[in-house]
Amino acid sequence: MIVTRFAPSPTGLLHLGHAYSALIGWRAAREAGGRFLLRIEDIDVTRCRPEFAAAIIEDLAWLGLDWDGAVRQQSEHFADYRAALEKLAARGLIYPCFCTRAEIARAGAAPQGEDSALYPGTCRNLSENERMPRIAAGESYALRLDVARAAVLVGPLAWDEDGKGIIDAKPESLGDVVLARKDVPTSYHLAVTVDDALQGVTLVTRGVDLFSATHIHRLLQALLDLPTPRYRHHKLLTDAEGKRLAKRDQALTLRALREAGRTPDEIRRMIGD
Repeated sequence: MIVTRFAPSPTGLLHLGHAYSALIGWRAAREAGGRFLLRIEDIDVTRCRPEFAAAIIEDLAWLGLDWDGAVRQQSEHFADYRAALEKLAARGLIYPCFCTRAEIARAGAAPQGEDSALYPGTCRNLSENERMPRIAAGESYALRLDVARAAVLVGPLAWDEDGKGIIDAKPESLGDVVLARKDVPTSYHLAVTVDDALQGVTLVTRGVDLFSATHIHRLLQALLDLPTPRYRHHKLLTDAEGKRLAKRDQALTLRALREAGRTPDEIRRMIGD
């Protein structure tokens, strides 16, 4: 059975790009007689707001989408991510990193994404005698995955990408990614990998902007002995200037379009559905 999911973060209102992504996953499941799940990715407790989570549910229902089972909210399942993190730590694959984003950027690392840089490994080889006093003193830190060491443990990996076939995973291309922080027991990479497995997702549909993240997710699946779903990374919708849609594009939110009198059928036509 095909099981897909739509997993937005409640940091703002849904826009047309979200509607496009949700419809792709929903249709893939419904046309195959499968299940479509809704997950609220609200691990960022400082930016996520319950009113946005409620708006997501309302807007999707207005658009005509339904989902199977209860909505999973990541903030209610930190224990699941903590357990996965402990498994990785027990294998010696996690280390604390005290570098700030500014320090990483100043190191002159190659760009990894729009607002992040490839981590140069500054804290990877710190000794316990160097780490423990800083942690005891209350210094902020992130917990990073030693990707090179992890890749050696699991060997060559790949995943099945719809329309492209088998893709070789190259997790080293993303460097030692953050899996948790001092006060938050997970990051996007860890939480999404654990959730997809726990929820039985068999086909991950998401934007092409997350294609590179799949290299790390495939590595985490191997390390945690989790199943590997198929992936379908779709195009991103853009505005009139060719920029991808973002939550700051208030005029293109589903809520604004609804209030302007647009119907669900019109929304679907606007996104080429």
